[in-house]
Amino acid sequence: MGRKTNTKGKEKRLQRKEEQLKLIAAKIVVDNANKLEDPLQPFPVFRKFSKNNVEVELSVSKVANLHADVIDWIFNLTKKNMFEKYKSCSWGWNDVKKREELTEESAWYLLAKSNNEYVGFSHFRFDLDYGDEVLYCYELQLEKKVHRKGLGKFMMQVLELIAFKNNMKKVVLTVLKNCPEAKSFYAALKYNMDETSPTNDYETEYPYEILSKYNKRLVSEPPNAHLQKSVPQTPSISSLMMNNHCCSSPHCH
Repeated sequence: MGRKTNTKGKEKRLQRKEEQLKLIAAKIVVDNANKLEDPLQPFPVFRKFSKNNVEVELSVSKVANLHADVIDWIFNLTKKNMFEKYKSCSWGWNDVKKREELTEESAWYLLAKSNNEYVGFSHFRFDLDYGDEVLYCYELQLEKKVHRKGLGKFMMQVLELIAFKNNMKKVVLTVLKNCPEAKSFYAALKYNMDETSPTNDYETEYPYEILSKYNKRLVSEPPNAHLQKSVPQTPSISSLMMNNHCCSSPHCH
């Protein structure tokens, strides 16, 4: 009698192996990105922003290389822009947790400086999110004097360049539902609802949505990416790491 083959079992083992290899490959991509000295180095032309009477110089730094006074400014600007939005939803505001999030070892900062004063920043990370290699934008915050000047759009374009140059599958961000200006801002930049964005149910109403833009060089965007999918009701890995975050100011950028 010939040897019987468990076809279904073999298929499952092969699938598990394929998923493990994919995860290992994604982690290598993330690790390589985190080893960079200056992710902005390949894009010298994007180190300067000059538009609408605003002259800005951009730089990228790991949080470990930032002076304490810069970190204080980052925290204070975030609180100034987002305190009321956080307080008016189920997240609430917590100084200690927010400062811990902003100073996590894995944090990178895209900094905007004008006339020797910082006027904006983006806190981002190269990370794994549901097994995908991503650039996760935790914050995009601007001083009031540079709102509506095109700087926020420019900084998001820089983040996308950095992400896709380093083979990230997508740029991901979280936006509060009580921040319609921010939602419109990202929609104009062609960010869609990510497949990991949680869906409200009869027990839980989520105060945020997860948006993303895919690296078209690596992957085609899912045909229903603009629709909110039913996924496990768990925040993304990045969200779990951080407590609560929102990458958008309540003002237009």
